[in-house]
Amino acid sequence: MNIDFSHILESPIIIIGIGVVIALYAGKLTQKAKLPSLIGFMLLGTLLGPSLLNLLSEPIQEKLDFINDIALGFVALAIGLELSFSTLKEQGRSIVYIIFAESILTAVVVTLALGFLTGNWPFAILVGAIAPASAPAGTVAIIQEYRAKGPLTRALYSVVGFDDGLGIIIFGFAAAIAAQMLNPEAFSWNILFLPLLEIIGSLAVGLVIGLLAGILAARLNTLRDTFILIFGMVLLASGLSTALHLSLILTNLMLGIVLVNSQSHRTAQRITESNATIMPLLFTLFFLLAGSHLNIFALPALGIIGLVYIVTRSFGLISGAWIGSVLGGADKTIRNNLGLGILSQAGVAIGLALYVQRTFSEYGEAGAWIGTTIITMVTATSVVFEVIGPILTKIALRRAGEIPKTAKPT
Repeated sequence: MNIDFSHILESPIIIIGIGVVIALYAGKLTQKAKLPSLIGFMLLGTLLGPSLLNLLSEPIQEKLDFINDIALGFVALAIGLELSFSTLKEQGRSIVYIIFAESILTAVVVTLALGFLTGNWPFAILVGAIAPASAPAGTVAIIQEYRAKGPLTRALYSVVGFDDGLGIIIFGFAAAIAAQMLNPEAFSWNILFLPLLEIIGSLAVGLVIGLLAGILAARLNTLRDTFILIFGMVLLASGLSTALHLSLILTNLMLGIVLVNSQSHRTAQRITESNATIMPLLFTLFFLLAGSHLNIFALPALGIIGLVYIVTRSFGLISGAWIGSVLGGADKTIRNNLGLGILSQAGVAIGLALYVQRTFSEYGEAGAWIGTTIITMVTATSVVFEVIGPILTKIALRRAGEIPKTAKPT
């Protein structure tokens, strides 16, 4: 009997099975090097991806994209479950100041720097609007891996949970302004209103599913049954978000917020524990696949524009978080460390870049250049931010004393 090994290596299930097993040990190796395990997952993904071995080829990546949606859904749920009204009340106005300051300052700094550098202001405005978007998966993965607890940890949950909502609003205004500058006659106010409708729709769907999930969860008694229910509800919320072109992160964030604030402490605790059982596997899958999407050969093509973007985005987020903390009267620990924990960037930013590429191709050669350049730059810089972001998050939590020196990663 002849066995076609090349056909075997085209099976997504086989490739992902091998990848997860190897990723387990790759993560342990990076932990020994005092680095987060997700760095090992991503490096392995890059090795298996199109950049090198091409085992996780683009066709296989497309077949496995649903895993990313599921993982992001559970990440957003995990954030929402940490945002009880009592916690938000304790953080008070400081979180609002921080989110607005870091988002707006980052957008302004990146826009001005790239505008004066390139002279292409529609391009600069769009990149500036994409810059505040964060990747909550990296931050949440570090918090859970090192079992971090404390004021900074709670602040990180709040900021990475809510800043994407503000980022989408900023992007809506920026896209409208850029479209107006490129072609006033073809301008449509839909470019501005669609992001607002996306946010409202996402929160509404999350609210409804959250209320339904809460009613059902209150009648369950075992961790197993609760896990099955929550798993199904996250799939429902994520599927509806995708089908209705809503924000998957905001929908599941609202689902978590509703659950933690509408249920008894015992039920909410059971939901949180059931969610925690699947997170390590989802983080492994998510960052393995994220690494496979990273094109390491795109890094040299960044040029001065990419370097300026990396520097100004980092400056804007860190400085903005500090300014917001000062204005909001946040604790010194939060003031000095929060900015380091919010640098990760990937999925949401790439999604906005793809939107620019599709939408602005209608505005002639200038629009097509903007779309192609933005998607290339954002994808390439995500390599940098997805590597340094989690490392800096760990450093920030360690500096804040919220990762015990004797703690071993889970």
